[in-house]
Amino acid sequence: MSDPLRNSNSGGTAALLPEQHRSRISVPEIARRLSIGRMAVYSMLEQGIMPGIRLGRRWIVTRHAYEQWERTCGMPVGAGLHPQTEVTVT
Repeated sequence: MSDPLRNSNSGGTAALLPEQHRSRISVPEIARRLSIGRMAVYSMLEQGIMPGIRLGRRWIVTRHAYEQWERTCGMPVGAGLHPQTEVTVT
């Protein structure tokens, strides 16, 4: 039986998708997107600044949770902060 991760003709396309289509995001990809080092990302995960789940020595970060964190600058949704209008026209 062939290995679907190695044989592209077997229909195992999940392993062959570009990074932006996977459900998880890697620490090196986060580091590239934020222009910081991997150790800084690990530190942010350890401190709870960035969403992630630790499984043994590994960190699991879902792409959805990371992108929401990135969009909101790490502020929880509904944190009581409302966007301010920069210009008021009267």
